[in-house]
Amino acid sequence: MSEERPVIEVKNLYKIFKLGEQKVRALNGVSFTVNKGEFVAIVGTSGSGKSTLLNMLAGLEGPTKGSVRVAGENIEKYNERQLVKYRRDHVGFIFQAYNLMPTLNAIENVALPLTFRGVDKSLREKKAVKALKLVGLKKYMDHRPTEMSGGQQQRVGIARALVLEPEIIFADEPTGNLDSVTTEEILHLLQDLVRRKATTLVMVTHDNYLASFADRRIRIKDGKIIADERNGELQENV
Repeated sequence: MSEERPVIEVKNLYKIFKLGEQKVRALNGVSFTVNKGEFVAIVGTSGSGKSTLLNMLAGLEGPTKGSVRVAGENIEKYNERQLVKYRRDHVGFIFQAYNLMPTLNAIENVALPLTFRGVDKSLREKKAVKALKLVGLKKYMDHRPTEMSGGQQQRVGIARALVLEPEIIFADEPTGNLDSVTTEEILHLLQDLVRRKATTLVMVTHDNYLASFADRRIRIKDGKIIADERNGELQENV
């Protein structure tokens, strides 16, 4: 259950790319808020602006105009050093490609982000084991990626995001490489983690079925929000 406390506030967001003489509005005046502990799906077809929006929330791209306030900070004003710190301290990422290190086992892969934080080895391993148990991989901790199925590798990816205990997790088409049964398992797992840990989860997807697992669906088309649905109800466009 989400608390009524905004953890993401987006106001009048524009992203304009130049293609020769043409201007392409990837985002065209987007505004919305996301509360703590909310599972939000940003839904749209290819080219709708959804991935650009996710990149801005994650501090990977800056806006042409508008503000992106995350965890109380206006990140659009940050320099690169501040953005790196923001991502390290507040955010976890789950990608469609699992991005696991093939030479490392599950514990070592999950512990990797903690290495960059300077956490000592014994505590890193302890936290990694806890995160892997949380995603149901107790028996696979010593396995390397090649010894695991796609679904198991994605669970390692989720554990790696969780090990940092982030306020927000950004997921980009997180089940794109998985079969339908495994996809459901992963989405139920994400639902459960959001509820148990009160983590805010923002997932980008083109798939309406995947979006149905979220508490809320923000639909985007041609860089604009065309619908905001929460618990089966259509909200006023923001």
